[in-house]
Amino acid sequence: MEVCYRHPDRETGVACSNCGRPICPECMTSTSVGMRCPDCAGERVTKPKISRSSEEPTLTYFLIGINVLVALGSLLSGASAAVGGVGESPLLADGSVSRATIAEGEYWRLITSGFLHAGFLHLAFNMLTLWILGGMLEPAVGRVRFALIYFVSLLAGSFGALLLEPTAPTVGASGAIFGLMGAAVVVLRSRGISIMESGLGLWIGLNLLLTFTVSSISIGGHLGGLAGGVLTAFLLVDLGDRQRLPEAITTGLCVVVGVASIAGAIAVAAT
Repeated sequence: MEVCYRHPDRETGVACSNCGRPICPECMTSTSVGMRCPDCAGERVTKPKISRSSEEPTLTYFLIGINVLVALGSLLSGASAAVGGVGESPLLADGSVSRATIAEGEYWRLITSGFLHAGFLHLAFNMLTLWILGGMLEPAVGRVRFALIYFVSLLAGSFGALLLEPTAPTVGASGAIFGLMGAAVVVLRSRGISIMESGLGLWIGLNLLLTFTVSSISIGGHLGGLAGGVLTAFLLVDLGDRQRLPEAITTGLCVVVGVASIAGAIAVAAT
C-alpha cells in the first residue's frame, strides 16, 4: 500500500488524477476531473507521470557504473570502440552467451552477457535508455522490485537470444532494458496513464522497428526481455498491489520466471 506524499505515516489507495502522487483524505481536493493533490488543485491538466517516491534510483546508477567499467575493461583487453565482434576481446569472448557455451555448462554467461557491449555506440544507447527508464521506474516500484524486473528480464532476454540465434554469440543489456520498457507499460496502465500520451508507446514502437530492421540486433533478446519485464511487473503490480497478494508470493513467482528462463536456455542449448 502506498503512503500519502505529504503524510508518509498515512496509507492510501487514492492518487492525484493529474500528477499520480498518492494522497490521503486530508490532501484530496475534488474536481471535475477527479481527486487532485494540493499542488495540482489549482492547475490545469498536465502531462501524466508515474508517481515517484523520494528514493533516488541508486541501483540504476550502480548498474550503469558496472556496464561502463566492464566496457572499459573490454577496451583495455583489445575490444574496438566501434561496433565489432565479440571475439576481439577475451572479456567479450568469455562473457558472451551462445548455445555452444551454455551446452558446455557455462551458465554464468546468461548474466554476464547482459553487462557486455560490442562497441561504444551499443553501450551509449543502452546506458542512456537505462538512465531514463531507471530514473522513472525505480523510484516508482522500489529498489527490490526494480532489481527483480531487471534481472528476470535479463535472463528472459538471454533465453530469447538463444532461442532465435543458433550459432552467433550475443552481448548487451538490451534484453533487460526492453524488460524495463514492458514493466513501465504495466505500471502506467495500472495508474490509469495512457502509454501513448506519456510517449512510451511511440518509444517502444520505434525500438521494435529497429529490432526487426537492423541486422545486428538480437530479435530474440529484445522480445524475450520485453516479455520477461511485462510478466514480472504484472506479478508485482497487478497481482501484488491490485489483488493484494503477499509480497513473498509475488516475489517467489518472479523468481520462478527467472529460473524458467534459465531452464529454457539450457534446454535450447542442448538441442
